[in-house]
Amino acid sequence: MTQEPLILVGGGGHCKSVIEVVESSVRFSIAGIVDVKEKIGTEVSGYPVIAGDDDLDSLVRHYQYFLVTVGQVRSSAIRSRLFNLIKSRGGILPVVIAPTAYVSRRATIGEGTLIHHNAFVNAGAAIGVNCIINTSALVEHDARIGDHSHVSTAAILNGDCRVGNNCFVGSNAVVSHGVQVAPNCLIGAGAVVLNHTEAGTLYAGNPAVPKKRVL
Repeated sequence: MTQEPLILVGGGGHCKSVIEVVESSVRFSIAGIVDVKEKIGTEVSGYPVIAGDDDLDSLVRHYQYFLVTVGQVRSSAIRSRLFNLIKSRGGILPVVIAPTAYVSRRATIGEGTLIHHNAFVNAGAAIGVNCIINTSALVEHDARIGDHSHVSTAAILNGDCRVGNNCFVGSNAVVSHGVQVAPNCLIGAGAVVLNHTEAGTLYAGNPAVPKKRVL
């Protein structure tokens, strides 16, 4: 099977994790990495940084497939901007799923979303565009995740819960059954979210309580 060349956009720590997923897939091969122009000529995990952000226009004329590999904790703004820029130039942002992940055939996954190793996405779940479902995360049945959101390592989204656009759910956090996490929320590591949240707010603790506004 001929592999499709894939450009990774963002060369930081998250990119290293993405490389591990892409290398284990059979569909894509990594053609190069886009980062700040000062890093052109360097390497990330053995792959060359071939261009800066300003070169995306020309890259889209030569490559078809792109994946945003900038990480996301406090804000999705950079990931959103890059995703929309690539889309507007005609680039394709595929779904990439690690072979060790389980994704139900009854789940739906939006373009540009990455499912990391050992993640589990159950039946009826729906995940938006340009999301990160990180290593060992669990997205249970009928859960909904908005666009440009990051479910971090070993986080658990229980059945029928809702996570809005531009959210971050920290490592080992738990969102209880049916709970709604409003857009632009940050859920701290290890938090247990038992009640609906307010938009643009950081929540932490067990049970999770609002700590401060983040927007």
